[in-house]
This record gives sequence, structure tokens and C-alpha cells, in this order.
Amino acid sequence: MAPALDPAADGLTGGATRPGSDLQVLISVDAMGGDRGPAAVVAGMAICAEKMPSIRFLVHGPEAELTRLIARRRVLAGRTTIRHADGVVTMEDKPSQVLRHGKDTSMWSAIDAVESGEAAAAVSCGNTGALMVLSMMRLRKLPGVNRPAIACLWPSKNPQGYNVMLDVGADIRAEPSDLLAYAMMGAAYARDGLSVARPRVGLLNVGTEEHKGRAELKEAGELLARHSAAGGFDYVGFIEGGDLPGSRIDVIVTDGFTGNIALKTGEGTAKFVGESLKDAFSVGILSKFAALLALGSLRRLQRRIDPRRVNGGVFLGLNGTVVKSHGSSDETGVSAAIGLAAQLALSGFQERLAARVASAARAGQDATDIQVGNGNNQ
Repeated sequence: MAPALDPAADGLTGGATRPGSDLQVLISVDAMGGDRGPAAVVAGMAICAEKMPSIRFLVHGPEAELTRLIARRRVLAGRTTIRHADGVVTMEDKPSQVLRHGKDTSMWSAIDAVESGEAAAAVSCGNTGALMVLSMMRLRKLPGVNRPAIACLWPSKNPQGYNVMLDVGADIRAEPSDLLAYAMMGAAYARDGLSVARPRVGLLNVGTEEHKGRAELKEAGELLARHSAAGGFDYVGFIEGGDLPGSRIDVIVTDGFTGNIALKTGEGTAKFVGESLKDAFSVGILSKFAALLALGSLRRLQRRIDPRRVNGGVFLGLNGTVVKSHGSSDETGVSAAIGLAAQLALSGFQERLAARVASAARAGQDATDIQVGNGNNQ
């Protein structure tokens, strides 16, 4: 499920147009990156096209195969352009290999469409490392960002229904200054993507006490507290794993190593809970009758914890919008990722993010300069 963004917002990016009163957006889709192949990607495009009349597609991959698949989906007629690409980035390919030899791949072609301004955003189910490296090389980093991050939406008890968590796998390392940048970007995402006026940011740690955790986390905590005003967020301090789906925070900041493990653990737990409930309600006639009575509630629970419905990690910190869908995504997951990319583009989120990060970085640098100057005058 995509965040509730305002499609009437100003600041449309490349590929997003406003002919008359109708908003339209062109999304660049890598058809060849997922485990399920292009059939699942095209099916996901069709689902998204049914829900969003404004969306159009630039899809990358073997022209003959994509032409055949798209022809079966009437809803895609007249709304899809195919860009032929022979090469495929596999899950086993190293990012360095893709940089040297990947110009003919569907992933490279999809990113280039955003870099040129032709498309408003790119979506791929492919190799995360290769996608991040290609995106960094072709789109470049925003000023003030050292390490881009992947942000995901985590189901929560908050009124908006989700918390933002980053980084969930772009880079396993993160210096204190990187965690500060993550906080600023995550707050911008929560503000513009989830309509949280003043996001609350927490730093994921092994405990909430100030003396716990590595020295880098303590330094990062001090930075977040010092620059929260410049970043437009409230820093609540250290949080634990149990806070991820809670209502104490809106933005969870961590390094990519910890964030990716937390994300995969959450997805696995949601799947386990769903399967366990299904098994429990299929034992005996009374259990089946109880399941029938609780069918509505069970369906709402399934939708709430289904990771496919919040599929799509957003690359933050780049000069362009890229959404990474799970490699194992089915058509539901692909549709969710494309929908997220389209809504971000229509909201002008990328332009707002760049402006907020630049402004916060300047304010943070000014505050640091003042502190240094005061120290020299003492």
C-alpha cells in the first residue's frame, strides 16, 4: 500500500505532466529483475493501471517478449512504451561488473530514463546492490548526503498506519553524520509522504538508556538532538526493536545492516503469523466455524501484516526517485511498488526532499561553525 500523498501538490518532477486539469506520470519499469520474471511485472503494471488512470509506463526488456505479455492486458493499451534491452542484471552479478558491462541491461536503461528526465521515477525488482550503485552513478547524490539510504514503510499503531524506517540495506555502514542525514531524509518522507507535521525520530539501539550502545550511536544521538530543529523533527532518543510497530516514533533510524535484518525478520514473522492462523482455524469443525465468524477480522489482519501491500523501498538521497521492489514480488507487490513511485512523483516529493536536506545541512553547518567559533573565543 502506498503512502497517502497529495497528488495535487506542486513541484512535479520529470515525467510528471499536467495537461489541462489531469495529472499524468511516466514510470520507468525494469521488467527483468525479479525472481518471477517479466510476466509478474507486467501483471503488476496492469493492476496499478486499473487503480491509477494517470499512470503511463516505459518498460525495459526484450521487446518481443514484452510485446506479447502487454498485448494480453487491455488496460495497458496506449499507455505503455517498450524500450528494448537485451541484457539482464542477475541476483548473482556484482555491482562492479554491472558498472563495467551493464549498459545494455534493462536496469541500466530504466535508471537512464530518470536521469534524462524522461521518466519521473524508476522501479526495479532486481539486484539491490547493483541498483543502488547504478542509481548513485547515474543520478548522483544530493548535496549534503554522503550515503544514500533505502527507506521502507513499517506497519504501526500510529494514526498514519506506518512508520518510516531507514536504512534497510543500501549500505551496511553508517557514520554518525550519515545517521543524521537519514533522520533528516526520513523526517521529510514522513512529513510529505505520510502527512506527519512534526515527525518523531528514534535511533534504534540495544536499549533506551543513554549509556547503552556503541560510541558511534551515542555520538549520532547527540547530533540528532542538536540538529532536530534544522531537520524539522523531534528526537525522542534511543528506541528498541519492540518500538518499530509502536506509536512512540514516526521515523526509525539505523544502519543498513541492522535495518535489513529487522526488515526480513518482520516479513518472516508476518508470514509465520498468517500461516499459523490459517492452520489453527482449519483444525476441526468448530475451528472452521469460528474462522467463518471471524472472516472479516481475519481479512483485515491479513491486509495489515501482508508485506506485499507495503512493498517498495525508496532510495533517498539521490537526484531522482528510485523504488526497489522485493526480488520475489508477485503482481501485488509490483503494483504496490509502482503505485508508491507514481504517488511520490505526483506529489513533488523529490524536489521537497532535496530542498529540505539542503536547508537542514546548511543550518547544521552554521550551528557547527558557531559552536567552533565560540570555542575559539573562550
